[in-house]
Amino acid sequence: MQAVIERAAKIKLLVLDVDGVLTDGRLLFDFFGNEYKFFHARDGHGIKLLKSTGVDIAIISGRKSKSVAIRMKMLGIEYVYQGHENKRHAFEELLGRTGRTPEQTAYVGDDLLDLPLMVRAGLAVAVNDAHPDVKAHAHWSTALPGGRGAVREVCDLIMQAQGNYAAILNSYLQ
Repeated sequence: MQAVIERAAKIKLLVLDVDGVLTDGRLLFDFFGNEYKFFHARDGHGIKLLKSTGVDIAIISGRKSKSVAIRMKMLGIEYVYQGHENKRHAFEELLGRTGRTPEQTAYVGDDLLDLPLMVRAGLAVAVNDAHPDVKAHAHWSTALPGGRGAVREVCDLIMQAQGNYAAILNSYLQ
């Protein structure tokens, strides 16, 4: 675990997959073709807290969804890449835009599409219910499944490793 904490201490950019990470991976469509996704409020709050410490947040998703665009806007996430089944190009563009290196980047994924970025990231995280091959290539796995607080765990880990979590917690206790 010490190696994971050391990796997390260097993170300046957190990159998230959406389906299966920020959501539980289920897709719901109505008769009109409207798509619905369910996001966990604790994940959103964790993202806001981590952003407040200076860590940039981005998403790279293989699918494109209006609900994702709406949720990311609500969270103030500037770097939103949707419709990128080959996530490598978006990752390289993101690194260029942010000036971050792969070593300063954490990536959270759940399926095989995420592996190319996970093997490049300084901290590769698999959600608890990720595909077994994704978990095998992760530096760390969350206790919670995707869409159920896993992203909050990652945010808390990074804040703790960087020494920011105690001050945030204390701000709620005063």
